[in-house]
Amino acid sequence: MNPQERQQIAQALADWFHANGRDYPWRRTTDPWAILVSEIMLQQTTLPTVLGRYGEWMRRFPTPQDLAAATEDEALRSWEGLGYYRRVRSLRAAAQAIVERHAGVFPTEAADIRALPGIGDYTAGAVLSFAFNKPAPLVDANVARVFARLCNSRTPVDSPAGRREQWRLAEQMLHRTDPRAYNSALMELGQLVCTAGAPQCLLCPVRAWCRAKDKNPAELPVKLPKKQTTALEHWDILHVTKRGILLELQPEGRRHAGLWRLPRRSQEEVQDLEHIADQAYSVTRYRVTRHLHRAAPGTRPRKGESYIPLHGLEQIPMASPDRKIINGLISGSRTR
Repeated sequence: MNPQERQQIAQALADWFHANGRDYPWRRTTDPWAILVSEIMLQQTTLPTVLGRYGEWMRRFPTPQDLAAATEDEALRSWEGLGYYRRVRSLRAAAQAIVERHAGVFPTEAADIRALPGIGDYTAGAVLSFAFNKPAPLVDANVARVFARLCNSRTPVDSPAGRREQWRLAEQMLHRTDPRAYNSALMELGQLVCTAGAPQCLLCPVRAWCRAKDKNPAELPVKLPKKQTTALEHWDILHVTKRGILLELQPEGRRHAGLWRLPRRSQEEVQDLEHIADQAYSVTRYRVTRHLHRAAPGTRPRKGESYIPLHGLEQIPMASPDRKIINGLISGSRTR
């Protein structure tokens, strides 16, 4: 693909986006904080879920100063239902860095943005292009799919060589005067037209330059073999007393660090207890099955476990599966 073709593709995409781009709250602003929040939320969370939570979250934390001043519990609780809580921890750390290093003013230079906690190349490129209209490359799954088909690339996009190829192309393809529309178009094209299962090639604004159009675009991108799903199984207890519900605080280093969950026990410890519910859910490549049992009368808290008053449950951060099962069962549990 020569430089002239790359320019033509970039302009065609920018023009297409100006005519067809969808309206989202984060596309109505150039506030880098609002754009950063949207990008962090959209990582590993579906668009409908983010649309349902974004406005409320931004009203609560409209500036980096607001999130920097919040406690970790407040930040975690605000993120509940969005999952992958390391994201909000990183976002809070970024907010604190903006306050401490930049007097609360969001940095405008690429190096300063990349130096913020939890900000990688993709997120930095998104903020630079969407907030400041600076030509910055970005590659996500949608962009990688578009590039692989445009170039008819057979290199696995999730391999080290594939990632290098994608970022090199992203840098070469940049629209130098309208990067905001161009980068938005790349992502939008992958979401709406150059889709994973059934690409709508006849609607594609860059079909004329696509090297995969006369082959089988749906075969691309090539990916490495998927990792197998791992089944996990654990046994928990529900114990409600006049003091409240017994919960366990996850320590640092655990995936749900800082969140409260139902106390976990071994299979042997629950074998004589009343089984009251099962719950199944997926987390990345894990399929989790939880078996919940009613605790024996006189159960005592272990290290890291505490009684939380029932009226205080809404104020503590909790993983969504735990919140869901507790809300479904707590009203029917017997006080012991």
